[in-house]
Amino acid sequence: MTTMQHTLTVFGLSALALVAMLYARPDMAKEVSQFLSPEPVAAAKPVQAPALAALMQAPQGTGSADNAPLTAEEKAMLGNAKQQQFVTTWLSKRYRVAGDAANMLVATAYNTASEVKIDPLLILAVMAIESGLNPFAESPVGAQGLMQVMSKIHHAKFQEMGGTQAALNPVANIRVGAQILKEYVSRGGSVEAGLKTYVGAAAFETDQGYGSRVLAEYNRLKLVAKGKQVPTFTPPAPASVVADKAADKPDAKPAPVATPTLHNDQLAGL
Repeated sequence: MTTMQHTLTVFGLSALALVAMLYARPDMAKEVSQFLSPEPVAAAKPVQAPALAALMQAPQGTGSADNAPLTAEEKAMLGNAKQQQFVTTWLSKRYRVAGDAANMLVATAYNTASEVKIDPLLILAVMAIESGLNPFAESPVGAQGLMQVMSKIHHAKFQEMGGTQAALNPVANIRVGAQILKEYVSRGGSVEAGLKTYVGAAAFETDQGYGSRVLAEYNRLKLVAKGKQVPTFTPPAPASVVADKAADKPDAKPAPVATPTLHNDQLAGL
């Protein structure tokens, strides 16, 4: 009994000493607590980049209004898969865009063209000259995306696609840009007049050659779609022509081009 009493006394004194030490050293108390009851370590989840297809998805509300079968004219406008592949491969090389991304941009342009009733190659030509196929391009005056749409001006067209923040969504940008281009072509009576309005030079004598560059690219794309060999080693710089640039040189004349005059019914499917 005496030995047990002495043993309990020693344990009690040791316990009191330990409590006093832990009270005086909060950091040590925390370490002892973690040692006695360690917290479960959550397994680190691998970081995965979103699939490119997910980034390129159209926002809700941008689908076709109906599922009616395409007419013969619409099928001809869409072209076949081989033509799209020719165009995709050429644009990918010319503007140094990844093949999968170029394929999605071309497919979106063709799908949009069937709804808006405008030549998909004209849409692609405008995209190429405006942004060099860069979906995140933005001009000093606020034009955004592949087709350099002024979202502040055309905000109503983005409403059903989530608002103006959708301007950098490639699908939304192509859709709205194609609608604007079609309206300008219809209003102007020709593709040349429509392009002049699109670049913001409707009130000026010249568009500083913007329309000529777009039509030249359009003609190259037509040859590519037919399977012709078209050089890709001299890509033109993306146009940054705006109305104030035209105002600086009101008497300037655009450089002549050896392309025939193209009208509404030839390009816009009207």
